[in-house]
Amino acid sequence: QVQLVESGGGLVQAGGSLRLSCAASGRTFSTYTMGWFRQAPRKKREFVTAILRSGGNTYYADSVKGRFTISRDNAKNTVYLQMNSLKPEDTAVYYCAARLRVPSTFKNPGDYDYWGQGTQVTVSS
Repeated sequence: QVQLVESGGGLVQAGGSLRLSCAASGRTFSTYTMGWFRQAPRKKREFVTAILRSGGNTYYADSVKGRFTISRDNAKNTVYLQMNSLKPEDTAVYYCAARLRVPSTFKNPGDYDYWGQGTQVTVSS
């Protein structure tokens, strides 16, 4: 079983920045596709960003493009989400997710095998 442990959430003012981290177990982390999703109250879980195996390609939801950056450090088995220019509408529980096999799609929750516990991000106006 792959375990994902998130950290870095918290309260920040609009326009500020946060960096989320997701530390993963697994002996072949560099081959995993990693994604970030978020879920606000009364809303469905929403794709934020993904980084494909070995970090070759990244993809972003339109709502965060230009503000968020996903990266990974395979030596540390960790994926990061750098969030800049935060807006109140970014407030949500953020989840990291891992897909072990080569993905055909990666923008849906069902595309992933393992999930972190979620970390709360609150952006005040």
